Amino acid sequence: MTDMTPASPTTAKPKPRPRPQVMKLTDAAAARITELTKRADSEIVGLRVGIKNGGCAGQSYTVEYAHEIRPTDEVVEDKGVKILVDPKAVLFLLGTEMDYKADKLQAQFIFNNPNQVSACGCGESVQLTPAKV
Repeated sequence: MTDMTPASPTTAKPKPRPRPQVMKLTDAAAARITELTKRADSEIVGLRVGIKNGGCAGQSYTVEYAHEIRPTDEVVEDKGVKILVDPKAVLFLLGTEMDYKADKLQAQFIFNNPNQVSACGCGESVQLTPAKV
């Protein structure tokens, strides 16, 4: 007796597309983060980056020490350092390059963000739109 049941087609699931890296760092930013990590008063796992509402343009970037990795953090590892991105900021930071610049009068992290629509004259606040994914 022969088996007449049709063979079930083997359907392979499509591979999930890789998640885009939220941010990348310049060498200067990575060096500064490494320096800050070594100089911190307590143990830190990296820097936490986010966005808060406020300022004349509507939003501003936040950078602070991260003492722990939260379950909802987007972890970016680049050039040997960790950046933890607040989950509410991910869509606003997609494609951003974090840089560090120092001159005679100031030293600061600079965010080269393709989602930035405008900035205030003093450079303290920005207007961002969510990335189109």
